[in-house]
Amino acid sequence: MRILIVDDEVIIRTGLCTVIDWKELGLTLLEPAESAEEALERIPQEKPHIVLTDIRMSGMDGIVLAQEIKKLLPDTEIVILTGYDEFAYAQQALRQGVADYLLKTSGPEEIIKAALKARQTIMDKWELLRNEQARTAAFRHQLLERVFEGRTGNDTDPVLVQSWLGERRKIALPADGTCPMRVILVQAAGWGEGHLADLLNGAADNMLSELLPSLSLVKGERITLVVRVDSANEGTGELERAVRRVGQTLKCTVFAAAGCIVARPQELHRSFREAESIYSYRLLLGESGVYALGDITSRSGGRTVCSQEEEKELSGILVSNNPAQLRQWVNRIVREQMDDGAVTPNSLQAYLQSVVFAGHRWLERAKGDGRASAPPATAYPFDTDPRPEAELFRILSSLMSAFHDTISDSRYTYMQRAIAYIRDRLDQHLTLQDVARFVHLTPNHFSEVFKKETGQSYIEFVTMERMRKAADVLSSTQMKIGEVAGAVGYEDIKYFSQQFKKYYGKTPSEFRQSPGS
Repeated sequence: MRILIVDDEVIIRTGLCTVIDWKELGLTLLEPAESAEEALERIPQEKPHIVLTDIRMSGMDGIVLAQEIKKLLPDTEIVILTGYDEFAYAQQALRQGVADYLLKTSGPEEIIKAALKARQTIMDKWELLRNEQARTAAFRHQLLERVFEGRTGNDTDPVLVQSWLGERRKIALPADGTCPMRVILVQAAGWGEGHLADLLNGAADNMLSELLPSLSLVKGERITLVVRVDSANEGTGELERAVRRVGQTLKCTVFAAAGCIVARPQELHRSFREAESIYSYRLLLGESGVYALGDITSRSGGRTVCSQEEEKELSGILVSNNPAQLRQWVNRIVREQMDDGAVTPNSLQAYLQSVVFAGHRWLERAKGDGRASAPPATAYPFDTDPRPEAELFRILSSLMSAFHDTISDSRYTYMQRAIAYIRDRLDQHLTLQDVARFVHLTPNHFSEVFKKETGQSYIEFVTMERMRKAADVLSSTQMKIGEVAGAVGYEDIKYFSQQFKKYYGKTPSEFRQSPGS
């Protein structure tokens, strides 16, 4: 807070500047002025909050100076210095907006009290102004939220929105009450998270409010703007220039989704819904730029289910317990989906969740106890930062750890990995040598340890696992018998049926038809 001393007597001027430690009082002492005329020249630039001035000076006196200051800076607090014979004159000054007066014979403590009183008055005004601004902002935010939700239950809300937009350009509203406008959803990013993200949001909002005739609502990670549209500029050119300016000035990325243009505030909910639909594509369209409905209408949706080949790749990575390979694989399949020009947020989310379900199926097979189950569809939204590949990697990595942590205490950990490897490849021609190579053992040693651990030979174990899987497929699907045979590694249907009957005492068809299958 700044204070200016005005006095034509050098002794008084110097004494007031040196006797009191203004900095300790929370005040910045400006260079003192030798006359009222000098003070008036400097005040528009230096904008003092408090002026301490003599009442009697050569040229313009203190009362006239106070009147002129009030015209320039109405909130400035003015304290007059007076002599005994000027007491009545000083009282007149109080009626002219002067905050206080002091006798020239006053000691430093009296001057300090007057200065602190003036400082407190200014701080009280600032606090009242902040509270009023906060109440106005809260009211405006509540009104805009009602408008966006289509809940304009009275005639006052639309009128207020129109008048506020009119104030932004100081343009009178048309006689018919129409006011072309649209909703813009903006996300600024690049400064980090938490407090830094809030700072960026605030800075971007301030800049956009200066560059565009708009009202704004900052909530969470995004800024919602209601922008007045001139008939001569109904495209997004002005918005694009504003977004580019914000990005260049603040060194950040700015994504903007522009809803349709509407004529009245009562229709803003349509523009808001359209902007939200476009905004949901921000990870697919890019981190920066201005986008409208035409940028997403051609997207019909990408793949929603991961392929059998992708599920096999995932199983092999999970059983090998290789986080680096898992991250590379996740990054690749996610990038392939996001580069697909047809993909939508819904299709991307469905695809990513199908990969998660594939990971849970692997865990269930790898454990071999049937206890694992797929999560509910709403568990992984994949629609917020960090980008979806980070969230997908986190989930799949936790599944991989869940399995390998359970076997880490086992004396023969590699045997558990071998069993998981076998269960993932029951549809393939998988030899003992293949599995031994996977766990880095010689076939003979692997065969001995395998029988010791499982109580079965390699062939007996693989056959048992294939029959169990076949029974599960027969019970839970309507796949043809030939398809079931192929799913568990048998090309000869007749041989498969013989093996199945030997194991369950029924042919595959009889098993499917039997109660409780």
